[in-house]
Amino acid sequence: MNPQAKLVFISSLLLGTTITISSNHWIMAWTGLEINTLAILPLISKSHHPRAIEAATKYFLVQATASALVLFSSMTNAWCTGQWDITQLTHPTSSLILTSAIAIKLGLVPFHFWFPEVLQGSPLTTGLLLSTVMKLPPIALLFMTSPSLNSTLLTTMAILSAALGGWMGLNQTQVRKILAFSSISHLGWMSIIITYNPKLTLLNFYLYSLMTAAVFLTLNSTKVLKLSTLLTTWAKTPSLNAVLLLTLLSLAGLPPLTGFLPKWMIIQELTKQDMTPTATIISLLSLLGLFFYLRLAYCATITLPPHTTNHMKQWHVNKPTNILIAILTTMSIALLPISPMILANI
Repeated sequence: MNPQAKLVFISSLLLGTTITISSNHWIMAWTGLEINTLAILPLISKSHHPRAIEAATKYFLVQATASALVLFSSMTNAWCTGQWDITQLTHPTSSLILTSAIAIKLGLVPFHFWFPEVLQGSPLTTGLLLSTVMKLPPIALLFMTSPSLNSTLLTTMAILSAALGGWMGLNQTQVRKILAFSSISHLGWMSIIITYNPKLTLLNFYLYSLMTAAVFLTLNSTKVLKLSTLLTTWAKTPSLNAVLLLTLLSLAGLPPLTGFLPKWMIIQELTKQDMTPTATIISLLSLLGLFFYLRLAYCATITLPPHTTNHMKQWHVNKPTNILIAILTTMSIALLPISPMILANI
């Protein structure tokens, strides 16, 4: 893909995201979502591999369905209430349809089937965009409509997402599929708290994006796509692999790393809302995610050569690590001490 075309697609992606998160009218929000979808499709299918074409087709069909439901939901609300304002979504049927549409766009259970397949067919850099930037407009719509959403439905979908995201990631050998199920599990944590404290959902999303970007860029730097290749990367970049171990544990939410902060605050908020059983269930389900993060960390760092693998050993290359990866991995590990300042702003 030539640089001019890539610039056009990336600019369109940023434009679509900006239109959706800054609009008050449903038609403008829908327009932003459509621009986003059309801009990411060439980036998914740029390798011309059959799997990439299949991923782009699946992504287009799913996102078109979700966008049509968003439009249908807003039209139903406007028909019943006379309001096109996003924050005035008061009709219960419209609210349920919108929740389903955004669940499809995000990949929440039970609409999660498309996401691992699309991520598996995309390059790592496009996978990073799908896991972070493309999730921002739907989460912004959830944030703006949070007072009128059905909390029981969202809590049920969140617990199912945390359970299935952890459970289905256990037996995967493809790194991109593992990260896709990790994303589904994290979305469960974000959606469980959206009706009670929307700012916590945004905090969780920002920190999740930070840690996921660090993991994706590290894997892209070491050219890793599956676990068997991950076994050989220690010989290539030992320091980066050691930091990857900590970043993965942070993504799992272990203290005293950055990823512990949103989980800690969400559990605290759920307890304040007299939802202690729900907080206990979702905390226990995060142990499933911890298992496959530990397996990734084990393959990357703990299984040092010599070991039995069919892949050729990679020579250590004195290539300097990208400064962006260094910044992201440091932030993914060391932001917990500033939690009092974050708490003061929420």
